[in-house]
Amino acid sequence: MRHAVTRTRTATTVATMLLSILLSACAGTASRSLDSPRAPTTDISAVTAIDPGSKLSAGWQHGAFIEIFVRAWRDSDGDGIGDLRGVTQSLDYLRDLGIKGIWLLPITQSADHDHGYAVTDFRTLEPAYGTLADFDELVREAHARGIGVIMDYVINHSATSHPLFVEAASRTSPDRDWYIWKEPAPTGWEIWGKNPWHGSSGGTYYGTFGPHMPDFNLENPAVIDYHRDSLKFWLNRGLDGFRFDAVSHLIERSATDWRDQPESFALMGRVNALMGSYKHRYMVCEGTANPISWAAPDACRSAFAFGLQYHIADAARGKPEAIRAVADYFTTAPMTMATMMSNHDFFAGERLWDQVNGSTAQYRLAAASYLLLPGTPFIYYGEEIGMAGVSELKGDIKLRTPMSWTADASGSGAFTTGKPFRPVSPNAATQNVRAALADPNSILSFYKAMLHLRNTLPSIARGSYEHPAVDGSVMSYQRKFEGDHTLVVINYGTAAAMAKIAALPIGATLVAAYPATALASTADAKGAASIAIDAQSVRVFSVRR
Repeated sequence: MRHAVTRTRTATTVATMLLSILLSACAGTASRSLDSPRAPTTDISAVTAIDPGSKLSAGWQHGAFIEIFVRAWRDSDGDGIGDLRGVTQSLDYLRDLGIKGIWLLPITQSADHDHGYAVTDFRTLEPAYGTLADFDELVREAHARGIGVIMDYVINHSATSHPLFVEAASRTSPDRDWYIWKEPAPTGWEIWGKNPWHGSSGGTYYGTFGPHMPDFNLENPAVIDYHRDSLKFWLNRGLDGFRFDAVSHLIERSATDWRDQPESFALMGRVNALMGSYKHRYMVCEGTANPISWAAPDACRSAFAFGLQYHIADAARGKPEAIRAVADYFTTAPMTMATMMSNHDFFAGERLWDQVNGSTAQYRLAAASYLLLPGTPFIYYGEEIGMAGVSELKGDIKLRTPMSWTADASGSGAFTTGKPFRPVSPNAATQNVRAALADPNSILSFYKAMLHLRNTLPSIARGSYEHPAVDGSVMSYQRKFEGDHTLVVINYGTAAAMAKIAALPIGATLVAAYPATALASTADAKGAASIAIDAQSVRVFSVRR
């Protein structure tokens, strides 16, 4: 039964607080290093859905998003840590780039005080990032520029120091089943080479991502209610949606059936229905093993296209089988997939600069490949200027470094006036925003050009995907939406080519959309045309009858 739903949850005994300390001591090194002392309280009150409406037009989510790690984006107060005001101060930059949506990595209060996935309060901001007033200002100012804002939501787990887990760790707690406990400890389990069952003074609990982040029991209706109310808390403030973390792991059945269970899909379908009760909201899910399944209308509707980014990188390097894989992807994948070249997790790939070893020609090919395809593209912050990862750092951390705004001599890259919390990108001296803005041939200028196509040609943002073809190193396809018709041609090869295009309207004129200097062409009586295309280049045409 759900308890105290209209007031703050508080641990009621000294014994429970002592148990929390013992639990942290027994949950492993990660827990001891991540958890920080705080009063064991949290708001679990019921929240009534009150839709404030939307300042954004229908279909806004078909534009490009940028994924921002707030801690690393821009520091407004000189403490070396990025904050929400820093994001607000950068909105004009994002608007001019052509961004239509912002995905904020976790900004709720966390035990790790860094990546944010060890959540300690789902309705409170991480203090270093600012206040709810700062959040409201960011959303308001983003909307004024036609930009939506979504945030990461960690539905699968919390931190061990979350007050709900502290309370559940008592063997006599009426809310014991908010988390997953088993006695004796199960055997035979292994996830990514590790046992997900963790012993503590409070018993053995399940934590897919380690002892410091125990999984919620998402078969408990009270837990579902708590998450639904927490989602409504943010939606009621005008937030435009969520990226849901780790949806593959919501429900676990056994040592073999611990991923992508039918009940997990059904649960996210219910979340999807909640989102649909608010105007013009958007959700996207991280389902790593079977991403296409998670994009189903009765599940998340949109999910990240994990795997496609590797084909795109290989295509940019000129590998024939990868070019074919890119051309074929959206012949079967839903048009609602979310595309990317990298993100905050190392398993998704190095930063794009490192994937192509600094080849700007290959970089542009990769960018054009996913920014012009169907789906919703997500640009990882710094990708638009060619930021590199920090090689001396390991794993995810090397991808989560301060944004390179300038080639600042202090080493901060103008991310902060103080000391940055982490080393800056090794190529910040050349690949930074200030230098890119002054260079018409920069990577940033190319991204602006690609996003301009997406923002001005409805067929690129929302159109069908038709007649994909591969001829040698040249890929082509057509896109259509409500009378707007475009042709995209990409030459991944290192030699110029003559692209042979079929299935065009008879006698159609191909008018250059990118680059503007490209020669126009005309389809013949069979709907065919030949287009000369330089090595490692992109051509986009408006098809006019």
